[in-house]
Amino acid sequence: MLKVAYSKIYNHPLPENHRFPMEKYDLIPKKLIAEKTLFIENFFEPGSINNEDVLLTHCHNYYDKLINQSLTKKEIRPIGFPMSKLLIEREKKIAQGTIECTKFSIKNGVSMNIAGGTHHAFKDKGEGFCMLNDQAIAANYLLKNKLAKKIFIIDLDVHQGNGTASIFKNNTNVYTLSFHGKKNYPFKKEKSDLDIELDDGTKDVEYLTKLKDIVPNLIKMINPDFIFYLSGVDILKTDKLGRLELSIEGCKERDYYILNLCKIYNIPIQVSMGGGYSSNIKDIIEAHCNTFRLAQKIYF
Repeated sequence: MLKVAYSKIYNHPLPENHRFPMEKYDLIPKKLIAEKTLFIENFFEPGSINNEDVLLTHCHNYYDKLINQSLTKKEIRPIGFPMSKLLIEREKKIAQGTIECTKFSIKNGVSMNIAGGTHHAFKDKGEGFCMLNDQAIAANYLLKNKLAKKIFIIDLDVHQGNGTASIFKNNTNVYTLSFHGKKNYPFKKEKSDLDIELDDGTKDVEYLTKLKDIVPNLIKMINPDFIFYLSGVDILKTDKLGRLELSIEGCKERDYYILNLCKIYNIPIQVSMGGGYSSNIKDIIEAHCNTFRLAQKIYF
């Protein structure tokens, strides 16, 4: 059974007209259940995260500031969310969801988090709607507990996973790949193990050709025993922040290719949703739901 991390806390209240589409975290599971792709039994509520697991990735001082609500205005501004204790509880819940997902992935081949993909969170700071880096936290959890030896993070959100790249830049046990807009945020890029920079207006064929040329060779080279996949849908032509021009079908083919490749190679994969900022919320929901539909079809 496909297991999906979800909590009502994911849909966090934001000021009116905030550009982050928080409501998608309720709309995605509702649509998947309504169309009978998934059922209530597929979803699980993450538990409470152990602080020790967070501190494998984030520094103590920064984490304390988040918990105690003592970040300065200068530190809060790049994050883009109004700070609150509930917001931090949400971040912790998402990170724990991804940790718990990894165990389902090892058992079933795949698992998914309705939220997550908080790849702009650094060891000691947050930015870009990210405060705790869920996939980095889960990767370090796997390594510490000897549940994986070599991890491959495939980040296909339109924005570079700068926090993830920074966290693992000196860690030979984790290989980071980022496909992202060359001229898009973050404007000061970090160095992933491999960065594929895409020009504005990149369309389906060019994007998918590069993906299919690169990822299989990396899997053979890295020989990972666990893969994290960040499946952001801000690559769509309709995205307000993305600047690429992929269709919903192109985005779907991207997801199919990654999921099917992991199935073929028998490598457990955990999927976090990442970004999506299309003007029409229906485009965001449809593209995200495709990822779940494909996982269900390929694995179950």
